[in-house]
Amino acid sequence: MRYMVLLKGDPGNPEDPRELPAEAAEALVSDMIAFQAEMTDAGVLVSTEGLLPSSEGVRVVHKRMGRTVVDGPFTEAKELVAGYFIIEVGSTQEAVEWASRVPVRHALTSDDDEAVVEVRRIATLDEVDGVTEEHRRAERELRERLVGP
Repeated sequence: MRYMVLLKGDPGNPEDPRELPAEAAEALVSDMIAFQAEMTDAGVLVSTEGLLPSSEGVRVVHKRMGRTVVDGPFTEAKELVAGYFIIEVGSTQEAVEWASRVPVRHALTSDDDEAVVEVRRIATLDEVDGVTEEHRRAERELRERLVGP
């Protein structure tokens, strides 16, 4: 089973007064690289990326009557995704165990700070109602074009 482990927050946002000191940022990056190596060695890491601050982001908000484009920064930093891991493990419990080990302690600079790491299982078409065999075939073909057979 594949899971997305979402790292919540907006670290490094210049509008955020809690921006990490250079020493903490360096320690955080070092620990994250070591953690990624550990997951790679364990054979569970599929993909990982970090995201730039929301000040460099754009949202496209879709409504029934049209869409609106909104430039960042976005105010609710706790609700933003700062990065992610995609892991392949045998159970939700195993995914939670990996998520519990994400080295976010350097991002916590005060007693009021919190780091949220969310675990979400990646859906397969077999788990979605209304999916036909034609949908499954088309999705397999697209996936093969992306990553190979």
